[in-house]
Amino acid sequence: MVADAMGARLRRLRTEEFGERKVAQKALAMALGVSGPLVSSWEKGNAVPPDERLETYARFFASARSMRDGHPRLLSVGEFDEHERRRYAELLSELTSLRPARNGPPAGRETRVTRSPWEGMWHFEDRAPITLVCARLPKSARASAVYTDSGSPDYVELYSYSDLDALMELYGHVYAANPGVRVSRVLADVLTQDDITNHLVLLGGVDYNPMTRLVMQELSLPVSQDRREGGDSDVGCFRVTDESGATLSFPSTLEGARPNQRLTEDVAQFCRGPNPFNRKRTVTICNGNYGRGTYAAVRTLTDPRFRDRNRTYIQARYSAGDTYSILARVTIVNGKVITPDWTVEGTVLHEWPLEA
Repeated sequence: MVADAMGARLRRLRTEEFGERKVAQKALAMALGVSGPLVSSWEKGNAVPPDERLETYARFFASARSMRDGHPRLLSVGEFDEHERRRYAELLSELTSLRPARNGPPAGRETRVTRSPWEGMWHFEDRAPITLVCARLPKSARASAVYTDSGSPDYVELYSYSDLDALMELYGHVYAANPGVRVSRVLADVLTQDDITNHLVLLGGVDYNPMTRLVMQELSLPVSQDRREGGDSDVGCFRVTDESGATLSFPSTLEGARPNQRLTEDVAQFCRGPNPFNRKRTVTICNGNYGRGTYAAVRTLTDPRFRDRNRTYIQARYSAGDTYSILARVTIVNGKVITPDWTVEGTVLHEWPLEA
């Protein structure tokens, strides 16, 4: 059985990977943050570890330094040398391949999410404050002044924010993933120095969010984005300059003519790197040619059906301190966003830097 094969491999890792230095179940459990009986259950094939535990297994056994002086510890990928990073990628790929195929839940039933939210890409180990930045909608795009005029009794501040669906999705996830950490949402035109030097998350493209354009330039990305001026032939588009100086275009796809155009395919960008205004913090860009692309960029690493495999995709390629950008195809079905799966061929349109 698949579970038996997985259990046997996990047992061999614990007893053989570090040569004569066998790792006790108790020590391994301490490093992984689980109970000893749970490690035993996995090794006996009575249960299969979730994706995030397979990732921590790969991290632990990728480096003999995980048991330095007999004390277990879990290194981050950013602490690995080149050999350890290659071993981590090998182990992660092997363990993932041993997982049972997922055929989905019975019809009419939802899959239960069992992973801890603080183990994903939106958890920041340094516990520094986090700022989520949206653009302010221009007056022409806002709801009635009854709700957007601060002097009105019915004023609602969030009606001034762009990309509200992306903001609502991400705010709750980041808040849950970082217990006790201050998480703020701020409009781009009222950012303070404190806001900018936190972990910075930028939502939305260059049409409304000037911080997105500024940070893309500061990170020296080979990726740019066209501003949409609103004409009939005006379609959102990312552009990439390759090593030869040639420009590649990644436009969205629309059907029909204004005012009845429908978006059938968008392009989403997920970008992360050191915050150019405070190198000890990070900056993350979730961006799309249109709002649904921005929402898809967020859902790539929050959607419980896809976030683990997309997280594994990143961690197999990049270290914590790297700067990287991924452009992905976003399919729109009946007006609904289908979360991109970066592991499916053809979903990733452009990736920078290319894997060595």
